[in-house]
Amino acid sequence: TKEHYKRVREQRFLEFASKTLQDGDKAAENLDWESTFFVRHLPEPNIAEIPDLDDEYRRVMKQFAAELERLAERLLDLLCENLGLEKGYLTRAFRGSKGVPTFGTKVSSYPPCPRPDLVKGLRAHTDAGGIILLFQDDRVGGLQLLKDGEWVDVPPTRHSIVVNLGDQLEVITNGRYKSVLHRVVAQADGNRMSIASFYNPASDAVIFPAPALAEAAGGAYPRFVFEDYMKLYVRHKFEDKEPRFEAFKSMGTT
Repeated sequence: TKEHYKRVREQRFLEFASKTLQDGDKAAENLDWESTFFVRHLPEPNIAEIPDLDDEYRRVMKQFAAELERLAERLLDLLCENLGLEKGYLTRAFRGSKGVPTFGTKVSSYPPCPRPDLVKGLRAHTDAGGIILLFQDDRVGGLQLLKDGEWVDVPPTRHSIVVNLGDQLEVITNGRYKSVLHRVVAQADGNRMSIASFYNPASDAVIFPAPALAEAAGGAYPRFVFEDYMKLYVRHKFEDKEPRFEAFKSMGTT
């Protein structure tokens, strides 16, 4: 991934970054200091369509994705065990009419930023989907999560995967698990890389609190189709998640 960025994307990003900084505060406040591309694995892979990837990168990414898909499903079953849900409940909830989830990988580079006071690496947000497996840089930090009202660093750790939970798991578990507000702080030194794989519901999956958990806690979360949630999310990604949930409650989606 680092070789691909250096060979294909670095010059383009530097041109974008130079213009952003020249334009000043207003231009930077709603932008992120990151260079990304997205590889879709399921339901239909798109890796063959992404330009400039060499054959070795495509081969390794396919192998990586297969391993991460299995890991995501194992972790979902562990969540089921912890919640007292039947094994496989969460993976089935994600599969929709075609029996497969949405699964993809966001490849990101966060180059050195000469003005980290001016622009964020990635603005604060919760992830929209299910379970996120983050293979992050082992040298350059920047990832932070909000805990008890304070931003906490997630340090670079070699040979490890950071597990994050998204909005859909908060809804299905009726708030027993919460999606995590996080951000990336731009760094003046070092080029941070991250490879985040998102195991999400199918676009037509109907998401709602698991009945066993809703009965115990009094259903606090709405029911909706994941694709409809995503349409709302892309417009309000960097805003609080609670109004998104409330919007679907007020719709009375069935």
